[in-house]
Amino acid sequence: VPSGDTALSRLVRRLLSARRSLDLCLFSFSSPQLARAVQLLHRRGVRVRLVTDAQYMGLHGSQIGRLRHAGIQVRHDQHSGYMHHKFAIVDRRMLITGSLNWTTQAIQSNRENVLVVEDADYVKAFQDEFERIWEEYNPANYSFFPERQ
Repeated sequence: VPSGDTALSRLVRRLLSARRSLDLCLFSFSSPQLARAVQLLHRRGVRVRLVTDAQYMGLHGSQIGRLRHAGIQVRHDQHSGYMHHKFAIVDRRMLITGSLNWTTQAIQSNRENVLVVEDADYVKAFQDEFERIWEEYNPANYSFFPERQ
């Protein structure tokens, strides 16, 4: 855990409170500190699922390949336009959302906001959106050879 009482250390502590599940829906993810926290949860047996944007997952510094290599389930969009969400759901009870991309640049240099909510109605709305996207981005549904008209 990052030392001191910083915004990053508070975010990491919230993530590490997960006991059963962590669902992540993130546009960009290049922060090594946050990636280490997610990997630690995975090694502890927490079910981690990650949805991301296809165009950003391959950029230099992206942690997506590292997480996928560690055995974490990752799905990405297949459409033009961005999968621009930025939220996490801890144990289906805590929502972490805001403008923050999970990048070192955003954490160290940008003006960002992060909201942590434990209200069941808000969490459910985001969980429903996660499940909808998770199924939409299921590789079994991909169309690699579109039918000709």
